[in-house]
Amino acid sequence: MLRPILPWPDPTLRKPAGDVVAITDEVRAIWADMVAVMEAMPGYGLAAVQIGVPLQLAVVDCSETRGQAVRMANPEVLHASVQFREHEEASPNLPGVSAVIRRPRAVTVRFLNAEGLVEERDFVGLWATSVQHQIDHLAGKMYFDHLSPLKRRMLVAKADKLRRKK
Repeated sequence: MLRPILPWPDPTLRKPAGDVVAITDEVRAIWADMVAVMEAMPGYGLAAVQIGVPLQLAVVDCSETRGQAVRMANPEVLHASVQFREHEEASPNLPGVSAVIRRPRAVTVRFLNAEGLVEERDFVGLWATSVQHQIDHLAGKMYFDHLSPLKRRMLVAKADKLRRKK
């Protein structure tokens, strides 16, 4: 059974996630659950907080063939390009709405990988967008926090209206 996605405005989505001390079998099991949820959405990434796990864990898979998920613990952006890229972003926590968000086109991220080793990796394009989106979730931020207050209120109001119709 897939873990449920927390609905906005669950307070867990606004709290910074806790650090992962070590890559354990429990962490690997959470990552496996996250990949399953991401594939079922379908989506390009998922942060553990989105399924109610308050740990610095994220998965991202922007490959065309899928099955290439990068598993990250404690991800942090070390460098971001000065060139930006716009992409329409959404979240399963707030279904039915999306917004065009402007983020750095490329980032270098340091994280603990599935083997428990510190890894630094460059992400470009959609991969970079998704990684930054997940890191925002881990910091208690949603993609719509990048919008103006007016656009943010309109987006959340539209999502609330859609939710009430169900």
